[in-house]
Amino acid sequence: MACQGLPLHVATLLTGLLECLGFAGVLFGWASLVFVFKKERYFQELCDQNVGQLSNATALADCKAQDEKFSLIFTLASFMENFVTMPTGYIFDRFKTTVTRLIAIFLYTSASLTIAFTSANTAVLLFLAMPMLTVGGILFLMTNLQIGNLFGKHRSTIITLYNGAFDSSSAVFLVIKLLYQQDISLKTSFLFISVCSVWHVGRTLFLMPRGHIPYPVPANYRYGLCSGNDSGEEKKKPVEAKKMEQQSKELLSLKEETPAWQPEVHSFWKYAFSRRFAWHLVWLSVIQLWHYLFIGTLNSLLTTLTRGNRKRVSTYTNAFAITQFFGVLCAPWNGLLMDRLKQKYQKEARMTGSSVSVVALCSAVPSLVLTSLLCLGFALCASVPFLPLQYVTFILQVIGRSFLYGGNAAFLTLA
Repeated sequence: MACQGLPLHVATLLTGLLECLGFAGVLFGWASLVFVFKKERYFQELCDQNVGQLSNATALADCKAQDEKFSLIFTLASFMENFVTMPTGYIFDRFKTTVTRLIAIFLYTSASLTIAFTSANTAVLLFLAMPMLTVGGILFLMTNLQIGNLFGKHRSTIITLYNGAFDSSSAVFLVIKLLYQQDISLKTSFLFISVCSVWHVGRTLFLMPRGHIPYPVPANYRYGLCSGNDSGEEKKKPVEAKKMEQQSKELLSLKEETPAWQPEVHSFWKYAFSRRFAWHLVWLSVIQLWHYLFIGTLNSLLTTLTRGNRKRVSTYTNAFAITQFFGVLCAPWNGLLMDRLKQKYQKEARMTGSSVSVVALCSAVPSLVLTSLLCLGFALCASVPFLPLQYVTFILQVIGRSFLYGGNAAFLTLA
């Protein structure tokens, strides 16, 4: 069939990549949006009444109450992003892809419309809009990660690529900031984002499954455009379908060759309360907290280091947002590393009889160590109050975060 096989899979992959790149993780570009909100005088009334009598530079540096409001909004949004992952994961498991994506589209559209029609007088609505925007974005990512199942042995690479796109989507707020500086209003930018929901709906109906993409993918698996085109007649499989079938057979035969390759099936709670998961959760939480703290306070940090110089704050904010865009290029290297190591250890395991869990851990350990070192370097640089050093901080931050989220998602799929 024309809609079946590799062409459909590639279309799903590319459109999913674009969706994650343009919408999923825009919260991480918060510093760029805060710059615009300050220009629009959001929460300006909270500043000390005496600030107006001071110089512009001093006034900007001394308006701590305004910075605290913006930090609180970011904290609430980032908290909701992590807090809702378990309940939304249940929704995804229980009601599957279409329902989950429709919820994401509703949240994202409502949030973007709310931001479009806010002003300095209704800035408090950001406390509602930003968490909704963030939750909608994480649901887009969640439903797209399963696309990695379509590509067999390249699964980890695809998953990390999508997580990299999720990181890079923070550049969207930079684009909005640059357009604002060219006299295109905040309202216009967010109305355009709202209109893009039509594209999300079309992709949900035609390029995504109603349920879940299985792993390994059966040779006759159909979804999206092909889901309603099944018939009782036997048809010849295209070359792409045969390749997929061969990949599935290789995975299955690998498990059948030795008893050690028969995976143990445990309940969800068995995995959730395992020591491996607990330590991984602690590791992820500590590193992620530092990233959130850095992003949420970046604008006030730059304001302090530049002594309120708006032009320099804008320059460094742009530099930070530009480096974030390269997350989509950094993350796949981590997935490629994990895929290569996994294939290597699988070959060795076939001769030694090692278990699936041992192979998974062996392929993940180098990735976890490298991620930890990158994040340590980022934390050390960010702690030094030297303005030019922040360029190095930005680079280490985007590489470390790309490796963190991409490697985390891939690690959880290995067991």
